Amino acid sequence: MLRLICTNALAAALRELIPAFERESGQQVAVSYKSTNQIIDLVKGGEAADLLIAGRAAIEELAAAGKIGGETRVDLASSRIGVCVKAGAPKPDISTVEAFKRALLAAKSVAHTRTGQSGSYFAALIDRLGIGDQVRAKAKVSAGGIIGEFVARGEAELGIQQISEVLAVPGVELAGPLPAEIQKATVFSAAICAGAKIPETARALIAYLASPSARQVMRTRGLDPA
Repeated sequence: MLRLICTNALAAALRELIPAFERESGQQVAVSYKSTNQIIDLVKGGEAADLLIAGRAAIEELAAAGKIGGETRVDLASSRIGVCVKAGAPKPDISTVEAFKRALLAAKSVAHTRTGQSGSYFAALIDRLGIGDQVRAKAKVSAGGIIGEFVARGEAELGIQQISEVLAVPGVELAGPLPAEIQKATVFSAAICAGAKIPETARALIAYLASPSARQVMRTRGLDPA
């Protein structure tokens, strides 16, 4: 059985694609979904896996540490950061940087992760925008996971996360992406682990995930195929 550790940002797409790969290949895949920063810690700590899918910078870091074969890296897709609200709630204007700032200041609460790519970026962004103290005072910060779930339960008015993760949560709606001037798109890559037990199956899965049919699924899940 192939052991795959995958970023949460591709979870919705892979929950559709992995069963299709298993049917076509006859191979079984065990998947664990984590934030990219959690993946770094797990793999550096000795977690066994055959294949990783994570942010490209994380893949490069793990390759430098000898944990994966850097030459096996394949870029699969990228995802932008978006803002979500509870389904049916008014969507704030976030079309410009100033409008985005006003929306954050007006919200009763704002949720983001501490360890995810979007969460760490957002934490620094609010300081760049000069509203760090105000937003932190009402922030709902999770160590990881899917922020849209907080918004769906009514525990936060706004949620900040990768668009691909927002679209995977029932009960929330995408208010829109961050304005282009402050947007950050993260590229997600696959690479084979140095201790892979079945590297040939890992290569087959990478090829499947880079195929035209898989790219179309990724588009429907809020990703921009590489």
